[in-house]
This record gives sequence, structure tokens and C-alpha cells, in this order.
Amino acid sequence: MRRDIEFKTEDGVTLRGWFYPAKGVTGPAPAIVMAHGFSAVKEMYLGDFAGFFAEAGIGVLVYDHRNLGDSDGAPRGHIDPRQQIDGYRDAITHVQSMSEVDPTRIGIWGSSYSGAHVLVVAAVDRRVKCVVSQVPLVAGLETARRLIRGDHWKGLRAGFEADRAARMRGEPGARIPVAAPEGEPAALPTADTYEFFTEFTRSNSTKWENEVTVHSVELFTEYEPGVHVPRISPTPLLMVAALEDHLTPYDMTAAAYETALEPKKFLALPCGHFQAYTGDMFKMSAPVQRDWFKAHL
Repeated sequence: MRRDIEFKTEDGVTLRGWFYPAKGVTGPAPAIVMAHGFSAVKEMYLGDFAGFFAEAGIGVLVYDHRNLGDSDGAPRGHIDPRQQIDGYRDAITHVQSMSEVDPTRIGIWGSSYSGAHVLVVAAVDRRVKCVVSQVPLVAGLETARRLIRGDHWKGLRAGFEADRAARMRGEPGARIPVAAPEGEPAALPTADTYEFFTEFTRSNSTKWENEVTVHSVELFTEYEPGVHVPRISPTPLLMVAALEDHLTPYDMTAAAYETALEPKKFLALPCGHFQAYTGDMFKMSAPVQRDWFKAHL
């Protein structure tokens, strides 16, 4: 049965989440560190993956990124990929300290924006022995150019500059919805993003908020995790992509995968970005992910 946990980052921010003990294991077990994507919180289907891995004898630490969900941090809704990468590394340090975990057998899992983070962490942190990256962002600028109309770029850049000037004057940073009806301004301006978040929050209680800082969007456009992919080896990499994904496009994920060295594995799901978390796509993907962790942890 999962239990609530908390730990501090190196700079003193408390992050909170759940720990799923490994089932059927005597003594220290391998463990996976997991977190969610852009603005999302752990309640959004991460428990399904974590419980599935725990049933296979792997402990799982799931947490909310700083400034989001149950975790501390300010300003709320500010998403800095560098801070979130550091959060993963602090979570690894924490889980290694747990008596029920074998500190030499640590894997990491991420999806969407966190799918990007785990590519970076796996490339630079050799404590990681296995990585699964699901529907990841691999190139921030190119992805943003596909999501945002070309004639809107000048205004977007002007907004970034105005926000930076305001923050330098000590004013609060500007904010923008994560998701909105099609045609309205949003950080992730796709119809399926709006559907995913509104449908989930309509029937589930979470601390998710439909608002992030404009600075978060600027940082998104500057984030290039794909450059780290060739450096992940010899850590085993599993990449999961969605053929109909237009939030983190399939062709970009597949191209990034081609730059990875062995050992590696690629799984293509016949679905869109958000369908990768549930239903038949979960049933197709989760066993492959479990087997990858089992083989390499």
C-alpha cells in the first residue's frame, strides 16, 4: 500500500508525493523515481503506472514538482526545467536513503515535459541504471513553432520581453492558462490538452491549477533536451512515442531516438499524446515499460 512521503531539495524546498513499496521482495528492492509533465500533478494517472511497477517487485517514488500540486515552492505555477531536473536528482538521493531500496538499482520515468527531464538526468547522472521516457518533449523551440502560429511569434517575443522587464522592476510575473478552448491563448494550445485537463478535473479532486507563469513558456521555448540523448548510453533507454501526437510530435521523438546509442528500445503507440496514459494504450505500454525496468534493474 502506498504511503505519503516528503523530502527536501538541495535548496530547501519540500516536495511531496507517494511511495509504493515493492511487492513480494525480501530485502532492499530496486526503485523508480517518477514525476509528471507540464503543470500536471501526480493524481493524473501516475498512480496507475506506479502501482503496476510495484506489483512487479519495484518500489516507486512519485512526487509533484516544486511550485505544483502538493509540493511547496513559489511562485506557484512557475515551471523551470532546470529546477525540475534538479528535483529528479534530489528525489534519487532521497530514495537511495530508504532502507527498503537498493541504492545501486535506481530507474527514472517521465512523461511529456518530464519525459524530457529524464533524458537529461539519465545523460548526466550515472546513479540512474535505467530510463523510460514516454511521449517526451525533445526540442522546445521547434515544438513551440509547430504549436504557435507564425504570425503570433512577434507578439509572443514581445510578451516575454515585457514580462522580464516587469519582473526586474519587482512586479509579479505575468500568467497564462495552461489550457483553453481552441483559439484562446494558452501555454499548450491544443484541443486535446484542454480536453484532458478539463475532463480529469471535472471528476477528480486535485491541486492542479490552470495557470502558469509566462516565464515558464519562455523557458519551454529555450529547452532542448534532445541534445542529451546520444549521451545516455550505456544507461538503457526506452522511448515511448504516440503516432498521432501533435503536442510532442512523433517524428521529432523518433528522430531523437535515432541519435541514441545501445542499449535502447522504441515503442510506437497508435494514439494521441494524452491517450498514452489510459485504457488500451496503458495496457499495451505498461507491460513493455515494466519488462524494461525488470530487465535492467
